[in-house]
Amino acid sequence: MTQLQLPITPQGAVSATAGEAAKADGIARAAANTPPDWATACRAAIELMARRGTPFQAADLIAEGLVDEPDHTARWGAAFMAAAKAGVIEHAGVVPSRRATVHRSLCRQWVGTATYRKQVA
Repeated sequence: MTQLQLPITPQGAVSATAGEAAKADGIARAAANTPPDWATACRAAIELMARRGTPFQAADLIAEGLVDEPDHTARWGAAFMAAAKAGVIEHAGVVPSRRATVHRSLCRQWVGTATYRKQVA
């Protein structure tokens, strides 16, 4: 028995390509609208945590007083994705967030890459 294949994509179908494009667009808009002082502080905080070589999430940056909550939560994604693209951090699993503002929703956790830790050692 074979599965029926339609030659069209029905409206509303899931599209991984469209999803990735929307994600990239959203991250770019968030990065472009992020206050420079917060972006600089967040980047420094991510780099400090990355040098430690232990998994961390956004809540850890706040808990240690390294950076304040941004004016919009989209700023986190832009900051962490920029650091990941720069080779500073890499994905290290998904865990419940410790930030009270997001009610323990799932979030990515990160760890400094071995290459980055060697460069700054």
